[in-house]
Amino acid sequence: MKTPKTFRLHIGIFGRRNVGKSSLLNALTRQQTSIVSPTPGTTTDPVEKPMELPAIGPVLFIDTAGVDDQGALGSLRVAKTGQVIERTDLALLIVEAGDWTNFEDSLLKELSAQNVPTIIVFNKSDLSEPPPELVECLNGETKTTSVIFSAKTGRGVNELLRSLLLCIPDEFINRPSIAADLVPEGKCAILVTPIDKAAPKGRLILPEVQTIRDLLDAGRLVIVCRETELLQALSKLNEKPAIVITDSQAFKTVNELTPPDIPLTGFSVLFARLQGDLNEMTRGALAIDRLKPGDKVLIAEACAHHPVHEDIGTVKIPRMLNRYVGGELQFEWTHGRDFPDDLADFKLIIHCGACTWNRRAVLSRILRAQEAGVPITNYGLCIAYSLKIFDRALEPFPLAREIYRNHLLARQNAP
Repeated sequence: MKTPKTFRLHIGIFGRRNVGKSSLLNALTRQQTSIVSPTPGTTTDPVEKPMELPAIGPVLFIDTAGVDDQGALGSLRVAKTGQVIERTDLALLIVEAGDWTNFEDSLLKELSAQNVPTIIVFNKSDLSEPPPELVECLNGETKTTSVIFSAKTGRGVNELLRSLLLCIPDEFINRPSIAADLVPEGKCAILVTPIDKAAPKGRLILPEVQTIRDLLDAGRLVIVCRETELLQALSKLNEKPAIVITDSQAFKTVNELTPPDIPLTGFSVLFARLQGDLNEMTRGALAIDRLKPGDKVLIAEACAHHPVHEDIGTVKIPRMLNRYVGGELQFEWTHGRDFPDDLADFKLIIHCGACTWNRRAVLSRILRAQEAGVPITNYGLCIAYSLKIFDRALEPFPLAREIYRNHLLARQNAP
């Protein structure tokens, strides 16, 4: 099984048309990953190539269209390139050896504004060398790393790989656990995974698989069962489990079946912490109390799967929230990388767990929501809040729980 994108370092390749972005990718991957031609604008949509890099591990290279593309289609391609920046952990800015222009200046400023570590690659060094003063200026003023490279001759490949290793963000190297830190050594976790029409045939969904692997990697004991066998699983244990983790859709049932002295949370709550910002998404869920009939709510699904009967995003959450506010809300949905440019009309954004994305992509959406002044939460937190089991779902996370309890205290003390 391939490493999920969630755990791959996302390396974006940016630059003007025909500076050798695709040729560089082919040189690094040692295969014809991207189509190469002398015609400017050969690469249109972003091209993704997963691979393993020595000493780094699993990565995802994303080759983009030129930032100087022109015309109506060119503008769309440039917009797509901008979307790639939002999910880039580490950027390669490709430049013809001595040709630094306003396009490079603008792109470097955008990458810096989003705190994306950047390596400047002076390509086509077989034709000309970059001016030493330009290299010195960029390395000094912008605090970037630069590599002199030739996709044609292979010059600089090893140096670029070393630079990639040195520039990897700390959060990728020291990636937090999903659930292992919540289970003491020698203790057991029970994972509740409903098998219904929404469950993929013959396998578990990705968050469940990732959580199981996280616990096994840490040497923790894991019991996996359906909600219908939870009581039986609990009765087989000589001591209570350290935690019960459930699919959000079974929150109500599992909450009723799990004794109050056993911590309970959901996979989506774990992924709010892993992929995004649990504290910010906790604050976002509090906005549910401020919703009124007629308010607009955006539901964002990272995957582009076909909705099934009783789908969580298109059926269950809207029905639950309509019932909670006592009237009809106006729902809009986005899928995959699509996301509205203008968020101002929405009173709440509810995101899926984004188990197939990297963390930077989710944080980019949280930042956009903050800039628009729109609260954002995720599926599991929304469900827990609507079911009035929010406090229990946040028990394993003291800071998030404190945010909720302070909110309750403020409401009680309000005139």
